[in-house]
Amino acid sequence: MTENIKVLFHSSIRIATDAGVVYVDPFKIEGEPKDADYILVTHEHYDHFSPEDIAKISKEGTVLAVPLNMRQKASQAESMVSSIETVEPGKTYKIGGLDIETVPSYNIMKPFHMKSAGWVGYIITDNGKRIYIAGDTDINEDIVNVTCDIALVPIGGTYTMDAKAAARLVNMIAPELAIPTHYGSIVGTSKDAEKFVKLVDDPIKVEVQL
Repeated sequence: MTENIKVLFHSSIRIATDAGVVYVDPFKIEGEPKDADYILVTHEHYDHFSPEDIAKISKEGTVLAVPLNMRQKASQAESMVSSIETVEPGKTYKIGGLDIETVPSYNIMKPFHMKSAGWVGYIITDNGKRIYIAGDTDINEDIVNVTCDIALVPIGGTYTMDAKAAARLVNMIAPELAIPTHYGSIVGTSKDAEKFVKLVDDPIKVEVQL
């Protein structure tokens, strides 16, 4: 089910879809694959919006999508991509051949990711499967009713949900499969992934990639 989905580092994700190769929050990319058809950025923090890494994966025709309030900051990558699209939370978009929905992504009682910023997670629909990439978020009222087949959720804590909260979210939205992200470098360790695995209910599968 996930041979097309790779968590590369932290929250840097590569998904091969029928519409083309999609990267979400590319960061610390190895080499220069130059294979991105679409780049989706969840928010402006350096470990999610990295012009240096966008340069490594962009090619002729690459489209970059960013939250609306990032449009000015995204101009740092303008020369690297063919176009920049802006998105807002809670909407549906067709960008080229790619079908996406945006989901609000924000903290509760933390100052790092404010709801007012309009930052997002993404749901990519590919080959009949809904793939949810949550971005940097806590559990909040806007994500507890997400419907998806595969959920990629942050577990590192501090800036996002911790493993316990992430498992609670996954148990609520009940995808077929969950993949933990946002740990192993800046925050969080492999022990968080182990805890997440133990707390996710059957029959939801968990795949640890980092």
